[in-house]
Amino acid sequence: MQPIENLIDQIQKEAQREEFPIDIPVYKNCEKDPTKPILYYGNLKSNICFFGRDLGRDEVKAGQPLIGAAGQLVRQGFYKAIYQEELINEEKLASIKERLILTNTVPYKPPENKAYAMKVKKRFRPFIERLLVIYWQGTQIITLGTEAFKWFEYYSNKDEFNAFWSKGDSRYESSLNVTISTMGDKGKTYQKNVTIYPLPHPSPLNQKYYNRFPSMLENTLSRLAF
Repeated sequence: MQPIENLIDQIQKEAQREEFPIDIPVYKNCEKDPTKPILYYGNLKSNICFFGRDLGRDEVKAGQPLIGAAGQLVRQGFYKAIYQEELINEEKLASIKERLILTNTVPYKPPENKAYAMKVKKRFRPFIERLLVIYWQGTQIITLGTEAFKWFEYYSNKDEFNAFWSKGDSRYESSLNVTISTMGDKGKTYQKNVTIYPLPHPSPLNQKYYNRFPSMLENTLSRLAF
């Protein structure tokens, strides 16, 4: 297996190959290269992946997925699940890095925080597949929001997938098994069975679920091994 840096370089080359919507001003204000992907944060040997939609301003600035307001709810909730205590200080929060990875459907920030079109997701899908199947060693994926969950429809029977999603709030207490296939650098096919645990997106703008999210996350994590 090639180093993860090779995958990051491949993504950057793809981004440079043909233009697509990137929030250039935010990258420039943060003195970051807009074509450099912010692919993941955490430990590739961990067994938990939090899977979001795409990056925001805070994520570009920090160079990490899920570190803004929504990401902080995820990180603090995961910390509490590990240590059975409320967060004491930010230094201790950094310790969760060894127990998870955080990533997105597309490793770039879209203009105006609008979700990337299917064409862009499709373009970067092979690289996210390789991250999840070849580089990350875990099998448990918590999706954050509709866009993140529906990224996995590609690997599922459409009718079964739609039936699962139509269950209303009970879907957030359920899980879905899918098999992700991908191709490595030398043309070898890799497969991995993963279990998807959907949760609503923990954005402060998501009024229906924002206040409920910590308890929903706690319930989901109580069912997982990490």
